[in-house]
Amino acid sequence: MGHRTTSFRWRHCFLRVVKERKDRSLKGIVEADGTFFSESFKSSRTLPRPARKRGGKAAKRGVSAEQIPVLIARDRHGEMIDEVLDGLGEASIASVLKPVIAEDAILCTDGNPACKAFADSKSIRHVQLVASQGRWVVEKLFYIQNVNAYDSRLKGWMHRFRGMATKYLSNYLG
Repeated sequence: MGHRTTSFRWRHCFLRVVKERKDRSLKGIVEADGTFFSESFKSSRTLPRPARKRGGKAAKRGVSAEQIPVLIARDRHGEMIDEVLDGLGEASIASVLKPVIAEDAILCTDGNPACKAFADSKSIRHVQLVASQGRWVVEKLFYIQNVNAYDSRLKGWMHRFRGMATKYLSNYLG
């Protein structure tokens, strides 16, 4: 059996290959949602903040500087893209979706105003599903359960690594 650092390096070699093999187009009904991962400096010798005990939790719940935003978008044909975002604004979302989303697509999202702004700027039909307003499904056709289910599976998969350094997050998304 090899040394644990050897297996770590091999894992990251495989993850880099998978990262490059993302889908290039989303068409039809496209579900998009953002999710967050705690910022981690795992294996770093210097930290810009006090260390957390056993991984710990972010100091603030919800959106904060300690959370790394990730956009996940899936169409109903199984094509998918997931990317680490620079921020939560329209420009960040557009940088991920604009190259891959078809002009005749229908974008289904939660209440994120940046997604609506992107859809408006690209003249894409947009359906907002806001759970707090009781809108989980529209016309029995538009929903975001597929992308939310994927997000749940992704977080479960990531959990088995007991946290990963934020600098490697994009590799693990592949």
